Amino acid sequence: MNDLYKALGDISSIRRQIASTTEFRGYGPATLATTGMFAILAAAAQVLWLPDPAHHISAYLGIWISTAVLSVALTGVQMYNRARRIHSGLSNEMLRMAVEQFLPSAAAGLLVTIVLLRYVPFATWMLPGMWQVIFSLGIFSSCRFLPLPMIAAGAWYLLTGLSCLAVGGTRALSPWTMGISYGAGQLLVAAILLFGTAKENEDEV
Repeated sequence: MNDLYKALGDISSIRRQIASTTEFRGYGPATLATTGMFAILAAAAQVLWLPDPAHHISAYLGIWISTAVLSVALTGVQMYNRARRIHSGLSNEMLRMAVEQFLPSAAAGLLVTIVLLRYVPFATWMLPGMWQVIFSLGIFSSCRFLPLPMIAAGAWYLLTGLSCLAVGGTRALSPWTMGISYGAGQLLVAAILLFGTAKENEDEV
């Protein structure tokens, strides 16, 4: 039995090693482009219904957190199904690695939001910029098993996040600091994935 457990452990280690050197193709370009459209629609909703977000921070957070939750849910379902189809036997390992790469940045974004709201509410204008910077770190962390040009998407979110922080004050809560950043950013991510998949298919031919 000990030999059997050792053999199973070795197989599991080999599978993880193979997964760590395989490009993850569970992210669908169309789905990520859709999340970019969600961001643009959320920005339009803020323009219509929330002209003064600085004095209605709860409503502001409601718009953008609900948009994020919807985007994560859509991406998660599609990622699971796509990974099962494309990566077949390695899907569990690939999905686990994908989640592990982004989980620290997601947790950091949540904790930063809670801390600013609870202890320094006068600094909540920093949230959009902080979210974008933290999101960029998640992308950079995932770049090792995504197409190399994905570094450009990480750089985009880092640049927009820092620009948002540099703007400062209530101007950082403008609907388009989030709408343009995430709208264009997710479309960029989708384009990189689409181009990378097309190029890979050409190479296989």
